[in-house]
Amino acid sequence: MKLVVGLGNPGRTYEHTRHNAGFEAMDAIASLTSASITQKKFKALVDKVQIGKESVLLMKPQTYMNNSGEAVRAAMDFYRLSPQDLLVIYDDLDLPVGKLRLRQKGSAGGHNGIKSIQAHIKSQEFDRIRIGIDKDARIPTVDWVLGKIRKEDAQAYQESIEQAAKAAVFALQHSFADAMNQFNKR
Repeated sequence: MKLVVGLGNPGRTYEHTRHNAGFEAMDAIASLTSASITQKKFKALVDKVQIGKESVLLMKPQTYMNNSGEAVRAAMDFYRLSPQDLLVIYDDLDLPVGKLRLRQKGSAGGHNGIKSIQAHIKSQEFDRIRIGIDKDARIPTVDWVLGKIRKEDAQAYQESIEQAAKAAVFALQHSFADAMNQFNKR
């Protein structure tokens, strides 16, 4: 069993904001796998699917970003998963819009959703797909991440969401190392 988590904030207020890149990637994964991430469980919306040989729980935590670890920990405890069974997809201010970065471990890099997950599972050793949202030094970080994608960035952003979904599915069918080799080139 694998757990794939897309980070974001629930509710209409946050739809299509930069901080919800993970939720948008989960919707793209759902389209690729005919999933419906609507079942309420573990303080999240989930669906269980088969991807290749893997049984996979797709998750969109409903705890708000800063408490994402609560939902992740609950699912990991229920299914007795280790950090190596976890893949998290989220936004990254330090990457330009349209850029993906796949990594197998690392620090939270200031991302509160990742900080929460690391605190709850007591590990940094999990796979992650970071989706670039860039930053604008003139705009406070909180306003930037909770803002909508600019029109001039919309196409690159949408392509990165779709690539993140493809990378996640590819990693589940092959290996995360193979996905890194394939998708980090872009």
